[in-house]
Amino acid sequence: MQPHQLNPLIEPQFDAVTEYILNHLGSNVPLVESIGHYIVESGGKRLRPLLVLLAANACGYEGKQHIPLAAVIEFIHTATLLHDDVVDNSDLRRGNATANAKWGNAPSVLVGDFLYSRSFQVMVEIGEMAIMKVISNATTVIAEGEVLQLLNQRNPDTTEESYMNVILGKTAMLFEAATECGAILAGSDDESREALRLYGRHLGIAFQLVDDVMDYLSSSEEMGKNVGDDLAEGKATLPLIHAMRTGNEEERKQVREAIRKGGLDDLTPILEIVRNTGAIEYTREKAKEQVDLALAALETLPETSFRDTLAQIAGMAVQRTS
Repeated sequence: MQPHQLNPLIEPQFDAVTEYILNHLGSNVPLVESIGHYIVESGGKRLRPLLVLLAANACGYEGKQHIPLAAVIEFIHTATLLHDDVVDNSDLRRGNATANAKWGNAPSVLVGDFLYSRSFQVMVEIGEMAIMKVISNATTVIAEGEVLQLLNQRNPDTTEESYMNVILGKTAMLFEAATECGAILAGSDDESREALRLYGRHLGIAFQLVDDVMDYLSSSEEMGKNVGDDLAEGKATLPLIHAMRTGNEEERKQVREAIRKGGLDDLTPILEIVRNTGAIEYTREKAKEQVDLALAALETLPETSFRDTLAQIAGMAVQRTS
């Protein structure tokens, strides 16, 4: 079951967001429209815009502005995907060829810029200064997170603390902005707004940690990307950091060298080391800790079906396989 199908009350709103997104991808430049439609329609769950809808409803919102707000979050997410795939030189995303693989790096970067711009156009139409403040801050932190990840690339001395800062910026920040802005739009009190902000932050961290695990477990059909992509790019994600910390001297040496040189020549022995050192279990446990924090944050909200759905999504985050 897709996340938006967990709550029948949210499905019509989710469909309205999809329609809004597709209606606002128009451009006088056909290539912009083609790439925009391709990436938006490529099979993602649209979890982040769903979180906007659920957060707003959980706070009692009864208007319609949460539809364009959810689209804003998806436009920003899609822009980051286009830019990420260029930076990472990825050729597979959600089981499909990436936009840069089909059209080249330059068009992908520029269409990403277009989607960022379109998101701010829509935000101006919504007209909530507090929302613009949260989202403009989030996009800055996301960019910083991406740069920090780039600086950590092929660096086997990356610490767990440094890596957590990376995923807080590049992944969790947009989750956090999605849920906090839903609360702002609903005019919620400070306690509810903070609760939803923290829920989004901890859910986003958990989501990325599970992604880290799946890079060493899932097939490309399940994950929608190639197994070992993180290792190929020289990314010291948490499973590798834990493997270096707990493995024997030879295992540490192998993992460090694999991170330094990148590529997939050492994938098979690295997979074995990751599994033998308990790195998969350790990372999953860290993700579960984040989910528990997300669920605790929800406790201050009124009991509604929307709060229940947010809790279900948190539970699904650590169980997913794609």
